[in-house]
Amino acid sequence: MDSGLRAPAVSRDQAGELDDDASRRRRERLMSLIVAAALFMQNLDATVIATALPTMARSFHADPVHMNVALTAYLFSVALFVPASGWMADRYGTRQVFRAAIGVFTLGSILCGLAHNLPEMVMSRVLQGAGGAMMLPVGRLILLRTVPKARLVNAMAWVTMPALIGPVIGPPVGGFIVQYADWRWIFFINIPIGLVGAVLATIFVPDRREAPGRFDLLGLVLSGVALAALLAVLELAGRSIVPASVVVALGLLGVGVGGLYALHARGQARPLLDFSLMRLPSFAISVVAGSLFRVGVGAVPFLLPMLMQLGFGRSPAASGMITFAAAAGAVISKPGTSTVLRRFGFRAVLVVNGVISGLGLAVYAMFRPDWPLWALYAVLLVTGYMRSLQFTAYNTIAYAEIPASRMSAATTLYSALQQISLTVGIPISAGVLHLVRAGVVPTPADFGAAFLVVAAVSVLAGPVSLWLPKGAGAEMSGRQVESELK
Repeated sequence: MDSGLRAPAVSRDQAGELDDDASRRRRERLMSLIVAAALFMQNLDATVIATALPTMARSFHADPVHMNVALTAYLFSVALFVPASGWMADRYGTRQVFRAAIGVFTLGSILCGLAHNLPEMVMSRVLQGAGGAMMLPVGRLILLRTVPKARLVNAMAWVTMPALIGPVIGPPVGGFIVQYADWRWIFFINIPIGLVGAVLATIFVPDRREAPGRFDLLGLVLSGVALAALLAVLELAGRSIVPASVVVALGLLGVGVGGLYALHARGQARPLLDFSLMRLPSFAISVVAGSLFRVGVGAVPFLLPMLMQLGFGRSPAASGMITFAAAAGAVISKPGTSTVLRRFGFRAVLVVNGVISGLGLAVYAMFRPDWPLWALYAVLLVTGYMRSLQFTAYNTIAYAEIPASRMSAATTLYSALQQISLTVGIPISAGVLHLVRAGVVPTPADFGAAFLVVAAVSVLAGPVSLWLPKGAGAEMSGRQVESELK
């Protein structure tokens, strides 16, 4: 018997549109995963090397203190080439530059693994940095030019995870490789990832180009020197690697050359680092509040493993298994990010979650050796989730008001400022440890003081986010569509 409740018929045209939309969504997810895999390779490599430096020093018959140059060489290279990433993508195409960036990074990894002495390692790390400098901004640009704003939150959630997971699991992975294999495999593991990534980028990543204008070589030199000097200050401050006078000189150099770049950029129609984008409220708030928030994010990979090993006396392997919970929290946040933002909107999430995330870091200050493992795991899992949600929201809302013609400039500036803000937490926390510790080895209470300081900075991100308009990013979160349907 016909009940009269039949499903509405779907025409062939409608069915075709549904198939096309499903195909586009699958392609967007695949592109997000390709970009995320490349960025994971970069973020993992940037932190995994720190664990292997003493072993590498013995292999090179070099002073372990001098091995820090292998880290700073990479940072300098990234700082130099990041400002050129947007122009390169516009001139040569997003697919070409992204694929080349993966290739250069992979080649640099191979040369690092084959290095026989410290100078060879430094030159190889510079090459790696050149590839890494292009990966983040161009990868982000690929998604911004391809994925509709209504689905951008999901895409950015994938891109966010490598920045949170890589630094957390890098040290235990490095320790495992050094202990059970040869340190050179730290770099060789990038080879299959790079090859697969280059092939997938060739097949699935679209090649979009824009009119880039004339290349600003002087601007590249000035901005690169300024960024490199400032990153060097952040990397070296509080570590007693070089005299304080050198750190101060580098700081003055960075500020001075940065001022020269600002004067130079005023006369450029399309400067490499376009600070006029800070006039857009959503971009400016994302940069300022996001920078405060990233102070804590950047300090966690530095403080947490040391707390577990020096403060709690756990082995590197045991420490890695505990800190991995924070990375797991970032992973599980991905499916629910778009739902949370659609339900509450960017402004409410960034304000409330920003305060909660900062307070979550303050809870780390209470960690003690007698805490049960389940309690440590629970805190790290929840706070990892909250930080990932906040990170994704900042990385998405920054582009809410950016016109298509300025996307490459926005990704370049945002990536450069993000690189600096993620580095700030390390010297701040290292400086606090240096001031408060009474003995040679810091105690859990000493680490607690460092966590409280970076937590106090991070929690400010919530109130600053109040400056966002209430409806900011409505098209991206889908909240606007929902309100119109009610």
